[in-house]
Amino acid sequence: MADLTKLRAAVVGTGFIGVVHVEALRRLGIEVVGVVGSSPERARMKAATTPLPAPFDSFESMLADERVDVVHLTTPNHLHYDQVTATLAAGKHVVCEKPLALDSTQSAELLELAQRTEVVHCTNFNIRFYPQCRHARAVVADGRLGDVWDVHGGYLQDWLLLPTDWNWRLEPDKGGGLRAVTDIGSHWVDLVEFVTRRRVEELLADLVTTIPVRRRPVGEVETFAAADDVERVDAPMSTEDLAHVLLRFGGGGHGSAVVSQVSAGRKNSLRFEIDGSLGALAWDAERPEELWLGHRGRPNETLLRNPALLEPEAAARTTLPAGHAEGFADTFKELYRAVYTAAAAGGMPEEPDFPTFADGHRANVVADAVSRSARERGWVEVPA
Repeated sequence: MADLTKLRAAVVGTGFIGVVHVEALRRLGIEVVGVVGSSPERARMKAATTPLPAPFDSFESMLADERVDVVHLTTPNHLHYDQVTATLAAGKHVVCEKPLALDSTQSAELLELAQRTEVVHCTNFNIRFYPQCRHARAVVADGRLGDVWDVHGGYLQDWLLLPTDWNWRLEPDKGGGLRAVTDIGSHWVDLVEFVTRRRVEELLADLVTTIPVRRRPVGEVETFAAADDVERVDAPMSTEDLAHVLLRFGGGGHGSAVVSQVSAGRKNSLRFEIDGSLGALAWDAERPEELWLGHRGRPNETLLRNPALLEPEAAARTTLPAGHAEGFADTFKELYRAVYTAAAAGGMPEEPDFPTFADGHRANVVADAVSRSARERGWVEVPA
């Protein structure tokens, strides 16, 4: 097997999720030679409280550095298209946070550009790499649930519950025309399509802006950071705080999802339940070590993460023994293990075992369908 540690990375963006990328790479023994912040000064300020490598002077100087093999983009959404394009032109492997682009027109172009190259490309749908989700995928695939009838759940957070909560995602010119759907709903759809191996073919969406006017701080605020006792101005909102979506899957399954960034007490609750003719299963990201298995004629079960009991594809993505909790940060590590294995081997595998730009484009296609459905107030088809 190729040596992952011979590859070197740079991370663009020094906010909450950029730091998660850096720490996951270090756990794999991959050198992060530098970071790119919104400015070198801000990156150095962040490094005073978080152990980050030295900042590059600019995004362009990072791309010109021959030491950098893989670029991780954790920047605001509106920057992804230009930064991915430049990274591909520089011939470097690229990992991009979701959404891949602001709409499916942009993401289709990025996918086409990536497929013309020999570089490895990844959209950062890390939640696929929870071992219990991998086990659930195997359970569905081997028919233990029977015919899949119903897929339901949602993604609930509360970090934008108050009118004074603020982040760049609330600004359409930076985050895009959708917010909750693209920021967290994209994770839910990607995950349930991955677990069930079924695609959403039609949907009906209802979008709600529960806080029509927010109090914006005069200055920048990092994701999940507090901004108390600062000067504020009124900011009218146009993007959704809450979405309810009905779904029809290929193969006859039906579903529903609630996506919210204003659900008090829910910090990061991605939940799904799959109901079939022979059984059911359910998982919640706030209890990631548990997979619920539902039965009709015998007691229900809760399968705790245990490498000895998991299906092989799940056991391969967990490293600690049973009873020693793994979680959010570990999914990034396992995603990058897969990505860097491909990069060390020289390029994209025929059947990637990680989410690619094709999956990022798929998320943009679904998001565009959600936007159209809400606008037209009716069912719409999701292009294949």
